[in-house]
Amino acid sequence: MFGYVNVNKESLSSENTEIYQSFYCGLCAKLKEISGAKGQMLLNYDMTFLIILLSGLYELEDEEKEFICKLHPAKKRKMRINRATEYAAQMNVLLSYRNFADDWQDEGQMRKRALMKVFEKEYKKIAIMYPRQAAAIDRCIKNLKVAEESGEYNVDIVAGYTGEMLSEIFAWEDGMWSDNLRSLGFYLGKFIYIMDAYEDIGKDIRNGSYNVLFETRRKNRRDFDTISKLMLVSMMTECAKAFERMPVVLYGDIIRNILYSGVWNKFEYLQLKKAKKEKERK
Repeated sequence: MFGYVNVNKESLSSENTEIYQSFYCGLCAKLKEISGAKGQMLLNYDMTFLIILLSGLYELEDEEKEFICKLHPAKKRKMRINRATEYAAQMNVLLSYRNFADDWQDEGQMRKRALMKVFEKEYKKIAIMYPRQAAAIDRCIKNLKVAEESGEYNVDIVAGYTGEMLSEIFAWEDGMWSDNLRSLGFYLGKFIYIMDAYEDIGKDIRNGSYNVLFETRRKNRRDFDTISKLMLVSMMTECAKAFERMPVVLYGDIIRNILYSGVWNKFEYLQLKKAKKEKERK
C-alpha cells in the first residue's frame, strides 16, 4: 500500500536532493541497526518523509556520516541520522510486521508467515516501547479487514482506517503540534489508501478482488478519473493546511516538494500509461 510519498526530483534542487537522499540512507542504516540486513528490505519513502517532517518541525540535531553503499559503491555517500530516524525505523518495523501478518492470515502466503517470524522479536520489543502506536496499527488493520470483507464502499470510512493509523504514527510526541501532525497523518493516510485503490482497480476487476472504488467507478464510469483525482486533491489540500499551520522552516522546501508535487508522481504516471493504451487501441 505504501510508497506514494516521494519527491519530485525534477523540481528539487541538487542541494535538497542530496539532503533527501541522506535522510533516506540514514533510515536504511537505522533499519539495519534495529533488525540486521533483513531490516533494509523494509525501506520506503513514506517513512523518509516522516523523518524530514519531524526533523524540520522539531529542528533536530543530525549526526552526519560518510559511507560506502554496497549497492552503489562507486563513490562515498552521506547519511543523516537523528531521533526521528530511529522512531521512523521503528514504526517501519511495526507496520511491516502487521502487514505480513495480515497477508498471512488472509491469503495463507507462507513467505509472509516466514517474514512475520523473522521480524517478530523486533516487533514485540518496539510494541512495548510504543503501545499507543502499536495498538492503533493493530486496531486499524483489523477494522480495515472487516470493512473490506463486508464490502463497504464508503470511501471516507474505509480510507479513514489508514488515516487513523498514520495519524497516531505521525503524532510522535505529545505537545503543541501533535494535533496538526495527527491531521496531516490522517489525510495523508486516506490519500495513500485511495491512490492505492485507484492504481489497483483494473487488476482488482480482473481478479474479482475487493476495491473501495468499485461503486464510484460503476456509477461514474466516464468521469471516474476526474472524481478520483478530486478525492485525492481534497486529501492533499487538508495535508497542506495542517503542514502550513506548523512553523517548519528547516527542510521546508523538501516537504513542500513532496506534498505539492511528489505525491502526484504515481497518478501522473498512471494517466500517461492509460493515455498510451488508449492511443494504441485507436
